[in-house]
Amino acid sequence: MKLVLSYLKPYRVAMGVAILLTFVELTVELTQPLFMAKIIDEGILPRNLQAVLSWGSIMLGVSFLAFAAGMTSSFYSAHVSQSYGYDIRKRLFEKITNFSLETFHRLPASSLITRMTNDVTQTQQAIFMGLRIMLRAPLIIVGGVVMSLLVNAKMGFILLGTVPILIVLILLMVKTGGKLFREVQTMLDRVNSTVRESLMRIRLIRAFNTESYESGLFTTASENLRQQTITVLRFMEVIMPLSLLLMNLSIVLILWFGNNHILMGAMKEGDVVAIINYATRITATLPVFTMIVSMFTRSKASANRISEILREPTNDIALGNTTSIPLSIKGEIKFENVSFTYPHSDKEVLHQLSFHVNQGERVVILGATGSGKSTLFQLIPRLYDVSEGTILIDKRDLHDIKVDELRQQIGYVGQVPYLFSGSIFENITWGKEDATLEEVIAAAKDAQIYSFIASLPNQFDTIIGQKGVNLSGGQKQRLSIARAFIRQPRILLLDDCSSALDAQTENRLFQALEKYACSTLIITQKINTALTADQIFIMNEGRIVAKGSHAELLEHSALYQQIFQSQSKKEGVHYV
Repeated sequence: MKLVLSYLKPYRVAMGVAILLTFVELTVELTQPLFMAKIIDEGILPRNLQAVLSWGSIMLGVSFLAFAAGMTSSFYSAHVSQSYGYDIRKRLFEKITNFSLETFHRLPASSLITRMTNDVTQTQQAIFMGLRIMLRAPLIIVGGVVMSLLVNAKMGFILLGTVPILIVLILLMVKTGGKLFREVQTMLDRVNSTVRESLMRIRLIRAFNTESYESGLFTTASENLRQQTITVLRFMEVIMPLSLLLMNLSIVLILWFGNNHILMGAMKEGDVVAIINYATRITATLPVFTMIVSMFTRSKASANRISEILREPTNDIALGNTTSIPLSIKGEIKFENVSFTYPHSDKEVLHQLSFHVNQGERVVILGATGSGKSTLFQLIPRLYDVSEGTILIDKRDLHDIKVDELRQQIGYVGQVPYLFSGSIFENITWGKEDATLEEVIAAAKDAQIYSFIASLPNQFDTIIGQKGVNLSGGQKQRLSIARAFIRQPRILLLDDCSSALDAQTENRLFQALEKYACSTLIITQKINTALTADQIFIMNEGRIVAKGSHAELLEHSALYQQIFQSQSKKEGVHYV
């Protein structure tokens, strides 16, 4: 909670103004019953119209003052809460984008989205309510009791006796309500997760006709959320009648004893009305107070969830590096006895890998599914850190190179091409923000996608849907490759990114690749791609079981011979 509230520091002045104006408004509200008592005792009972008009004018004037103070306080409170929400959402997004992949595996995207939206909104509302209402509610209770004691100590003690019981009920709401609202937020995460997964695989759901099954999953998650929310609200609603019953009993006692005091001449009618007025104001505050406690407990649960993200360690692998690579690296890569195990897993994915890629070489990696090829790629830009061994770039330990500068000179195309909502131009220049149109055209031509773009009515300004939903698999792959090409990378990692391309298009693509001065590592299932490679690695169960040129492997590796023969005969291939 303290960490989340620290983001309010830049708005301390605005908060101070809002609180000060709230005190002005509250002061007027607590003095109004006294003016009412004056009107009754000095104006209404003795039938003195002048006194009624005089005290009424004063009461009206301070009411306008309270109105102006309240409006201005609302403005500053809204400014603080909205600015705080902007700041903390920005910080959360920056934090999340720097998470390690391990953290992303542990924290589902649906939960991160909920924390950046719903949880931040809860804390925003609590801040606004805190500045405008949350302070007023307890102060009205305390101020009402104090003012009642000043008007008449004996009557005031009746209200004073109710305060400890009210405090106990409020503390019960805070403690139990906070726990229940944390469970509500967790169940909201589950609902969001169900919705997100269903939307992401909607095509598969329709293809397999499993809409009813997915609907059942959502209904179950939604029903659990409904039941938990009902439980919280029921608890809060049980506390409220008890509080109101207590205050109404206090009012009855004040009326009873106040009437006796008036008959004995020990108390004025106006004083009784003033104390009743304070009691009714406290009573009217209780429903608001219950709402405030409910919001506070919920926002506290949200603040704790936000704090978990803010305290989560980021991808700190770049910290402590003092060496900066040159503006253009050569692209030499060397693995020395590299082993890797995913976090929270006991299975070693890569075991004692050792190989050397010279500057400008083209290396093709073949291997069975699950042999560790894609994992190997993720170690080079340090998406993960090695468990054992060393990776060298240009004879420099990867840990001595600034991660951001390293990644700026790596082009990466994954197995699943990911495109963003926006234009084709924006998707390609995502690889290089300051790229010119000429550079974009050149990259598109090399990626063998330019002719398709040129055939579109709006060409590079054509808007594509999220993930390229309105493009074919091959078109998405080629746009992703163009995005990598435009970086002019010194190391290019292509993870089975030409699987949807026909042989001719793929040949032209790799011919265009010759003009790029980069070391290229290619994961592929096509033996034709390996024919012109400088080196071929064959992986199996996290190890390189054979390596060499096509001719060398064809002569000495039985496994490579098997792969070559199976594809030559156009049989099924088990290596991807």
